[in-house]
Order: sequence, then structure tokens, then C-alpha cells
Amino acid sequence: MSEVFELYGDLPRLRDAQRLGQELLPRRVYRFRALGMGVAGLPIAMVLRENGATPWSVTLLVFTCLIWPHLAYLLARRSATPFQTELRSLMMDSLIAGLWVPLMHFNVLPSVLLLTVVTADKINTGVRALWLRSLPGMVLGVLFGGMLTHFVTHYETSLAVMLACLPLLVIHTLAVSLGSYQLVRMVQGRNRRLDELSRVDGLTGLANRRHWQDEAGRLLQAWHTDGRPATLMLVDVDLFKTINDRHGHAVGDDVLRRLAELIHRHIGPDARAGRLGGDEFAIVMPGSLRAAEVVAERLRHGVETLGLSHVPELRCSISLGLAAASDAGRSLREWSEAADRALYRAKHAGRNRMASGAELRKECA
Repeated sequence: MSEVFELYGDLPRLRDAQRLGQELLPRRVYRFRALGMGVAGLPIAMVLRENGATPWSVTLLVFTCLIWPHLAYLLARRSATPFQTELRSLMMDSLIAGLWVPLMHFNVLPSVLLLTVVTADKINTGVRALWLRSLPGMVLGVLFGGMLTHFVTHYETSLAVMLACLPLLVIHTLAVSLGSYQLVRMVQGRNRRLDELSRVDGLTGLANRRHWQDEAGRLLQAWHTDGRPATLMLVDVDLFKTINDRHGHAVGDDVLRRLAELIHRHIGPDARAGRLGGDEFAIVMPGSLRAAEVVAERLRHGVETLGLSHVPELRCSISLGLAAASDAGRSLREWSEAADRALYRAKHAGRNRMASGAELRKECA
């Protein structure tokens, strides 16, 4: 979880994202409420017609299907706490649905379908246990409606009512499924982005330290398995602190980005490059030490001739340390230490050059 906070700017920014999701809840619910209650008006009206509609029941039907969805959305939009207001409206949805069950004389199909649709809308909000918390309101609506109708029952569902239920069954189900599909796609996209952020250094676009170590470890393991040659290269910007102090950290960042571009250009598709931190980069590549030295010289020359248009007087260079994997018993840490010693020699010899570590010799048992 700590990685998530790091990627998204720690806890305050995560809370801002959560707050935004809560504020968008009324808009999400509004579409399903307006659709569900609008289509539900057809089977309810058909049952009222068969049972003998009264003026007050018709008025309640108009309020339920045509007024309440828009009124609930308006209340949430104008509320100082739209999320809490929307939760109360969702509870009201359950009470209204429960009320209609006895008003339809417990006609089985439309009653079950109406309660199911309202419950599905609660689940679709993603608010934990909301459907469960809405059950008391639903029961209260059934009891109140039952007192108004003296619990008169007429369970049978006619063919006409069945046909009137089909639009609600089909349209609402497809709408909820489409909404869930879109939500899943959005989550998948964000997960892919999160996975990418967890592997990539944000400034340079290269692999971050942990991901690079994983990639280098796999290449080293491949060498252990079948003996394919591999070389590790450490790259360090010479006098990088001086660049920051003299030209500013923004220019220093520009240097790192341009160096990353050169690395991308020269190392080849099978190599793996990463930023270890600060101005230090690491590259692990298949192939011999001699081939890696050619790449290293191209990088060194590319940086030496690098120019920034907004800082034309800036001149920078890099030092490189290389080490070949040649001992099947060595770890990635030991391999890196060998390249680091070579890098130190390059620095000590005057910078703007490369040094190759002696190949690690196999130790006798």
C-alpha cells in the first residue's frame, strides 16, 4: 500500500480522489434511477389498471416514475454534502419500492422485479453494504403500504403484466451490465497505469530501481542457465551537483532526460536500462564485454556533444563502469559491485571515460 501512496502523491491526494468519486455518485445513480423507475412505471400502471386505479395511486405513480428521480438528483446537486444526500435518497428508493408491493396487492412478478431492481441499484453504487442497510426501509414501506390497503393480496400475474415487465427486466439489466462493464474497463485501465508507474521512473521514462533489478536478475539467471554472455554497465553524470548548483535543478532534470533518450537510442531492444537514483543509471545487456564497450563509447561521445538550446554554454560528460558476468556463482549485487569499482576507476582517472572491470573469475570450491 505504501507504493500506492507514493505514486499518487501520498494520503491527501488519495483522499481527494476518493472525495471526487463520492461527489460523482449522484450523477451515476441518477441515470439508473431515472431509467429504472421510468420503465417500472409500465408494469405498475398495468397492475393498477387491473386492480382499479385510484386518483391518489396514479398521483403516487407519477411522482415515483417521473418526478422523484429528477428531484433526488436536484437535492444532491444543491446539497453541501451530495454524497450523504444521495445515500438518503437511495434509502428512499427502497422505501418507495417497498410501498408499491402492497399497492400492487403483492402481484408476484412485478413486486419481485421491482425489489430486485432497487437492490441491484444499491449494489451497483459500490457503497459497501448499502443494499443491506436499505432493507429496513424496504420493509417499512411494505408495512406502511399494507396498512393503507389492509394487506389485500392478488398474487397472480396476468400475461399483460408479464409483457409490461419485460422492458424493465431487459433494459435495466442491460444498462446495469453496461455500467459495470465500463467501470471494469476503467479500473483495468487504471491498474495498467498503476503498474506502469510502479515500474517506470517518472522523470526519465526508464525502469525504476526495483524493476530494473528484477530485469537484470532475469538476465543474470539466463546466463547461469545457458551461459549466454551479459554485461552490466553503470553510468554516472560527472559533476552533476555542480550543474544543479550553477544552472538549477530544472536544467539538471533536462540533462537526465536527454541522457535517458541517448540510452534508449543506443542500447538496443534486448538491453534493460534503469535509473538507480539521482544521476546514476544502470544498463544490463546481453553480449560480450567488448560489444558493451562499443555502446558505452557511443553514449560517452553522445553526452560529450550534447547541447541544450536554452543553456548553450552547458557542457556535460559521463563516466561509465562495465563488468561482464562470468561466474555462475555470483549474485546481482556482486555483479553491480564489480561495475561500481570500474566506475570508480573511471572517475578517479579524470572522468568522461569508461573503465571495464576484470571479468569475475570462477572461485574454486
